Amino acid sequence: QVRLVESGGGLVQPGWSLLLSCVSSENITNFDVMGWYRQAPGLQRELVANINVEGTTNYADSVKGRFTISVENTRNTVYLQMSTLKPDDAAVYYCNAKRSRPPDYWGQGTRVTVSS
Repeated sequence: QVRLVESGGGLVQPGWSLLLSCVSSENITNFDVMGWYRQAPGLQRELVANINVEGTTNYADSVKGRFTISVENTRNTVYLQMSTLKPDDAAVYYCNAKRSRPPDYWGQGTRVTVSS
């Protein structure tokens, strides 16, 4: 069973930065796509950013230019560097791992709160 463990969430002020990490129990090069999703209260879970095995990245329009997704294969870790955080970025952030076939794998989530 694949286990994804997120960390790095917390309470920050608008304009601050935060680095989220997701450690996989399995070699992340075994997955086709690693990604970060978020879910705010009352809203659907949405894609924030993902990166495929070739290193191609994809970002939600709302975070382009502010967030960066990266991987460190030797640590089986995917990161989400978040900068210039806004109150609208507040959500529970989930790590996701996909292969060409279901199922997807999800972490338990890490909460990000942006408030002054």
